[in-house]
Amino acid sequence: MLELDPKAAPAGDLIKEGSDATFMDDVIEASKTVPVIVDFWATWCGPCRTLGPALEAAVTKSKGAVKMVKIDVDRNQAYAGQLRVQSIPTVYAFWQGQPVDGFQGALPPSQVDQFVAKIAGMGNGAAGEDEDLSAAIEAAEQMLEEGAAADAAETFAAILQEESANAAAYGGLVRAYLAMKDIDQAEAILNGAPAEIATTAEVEAARAALALARKAEKAGPVDALRAKLEANPADHQARFDLATALHASGKVEEAVNELLDLFRRDREWNDGAAKAQLFEIFNSLKATDPVALNGRRKLSSMIFA
Repeated sequence: MLELDPKAAPAGDLIKEGSDATFMDDVIEASKTVPVIVDFWATWCGPCRTLGPALEAAVTKSKGAVKMVKIDVDRNQAYAGQLRVQSIPTVYAFWQGQPVDGFQGALPPSQVDQFVAKIAGMGNGAAGEDEDLSAAIEAAEQMLEEGAAADAAETFAAILQEESANAAAYGGLVRAYLAMKDIDQAEAILNGAPAEIATTAEVEAARAALALARKAEKAGPVDALRAKLEANPADHQARFDLATALHASGKVEEAVNELLDLFRRDREWNDGAAKAQLFEIFNSLKATDPVALNGRRKLSSMIFA
């Protein structure tokens, strides 16, 4: 989950009840400095009671990169009519005084987060550009962590439209396509990375993740490899293949443990393949990831024992 910045604007400054009388100030004028999302709703609307809180949560997590105005259409019909709001909930996003995006009906929380992150990215030309981009990237990373890879990819792509050499977004986009099992597209994106970010930590991590995914294509089923290894614990290739298959199935810590066991048994096997694979996994993870930290520590203790 994203943590709120203690210095971020209070929720009351980010989310407010609007009306036809305040629409010009709350939406049109305000959107000239920060994107504004308008939620057209009504008290009797069931889906509104689901969408509204999800929007508010996503806007709050944006840390000021986007604001929200709620309009009760039963009490305020003028602007709803001008914008041709025919069903509710209807959501419009305004930037620079103009509607730039929107949707009708309730969406899953992950798609709400993606929508808000995309709108927040539109304000990058205003003050606080770095903060806005960081919020959008953080939201996309959360989507990826929660399994919403397609939503994360769309958000990373929107960020890159604003800043084509954003290393975090580029690496995230590659990892999103890897999560969707579209390895060829991930490789194509990685090969197109701008030269100035090609060696950044984020892109290098994506490159390591891609290499692991390619190896996983050749690995056999986990159960079959486990059985093979149980029959012959000294079968180093089976242990290496099992680690590769485990990593491909998302069992990263188990994969690391198998490779550490292989390194302990024969560190020189296949020109040090276990050590090389371990570093590839560590490099694909965040530096603070517990699996990477623990794995590096265990490997170092073996190397220098």
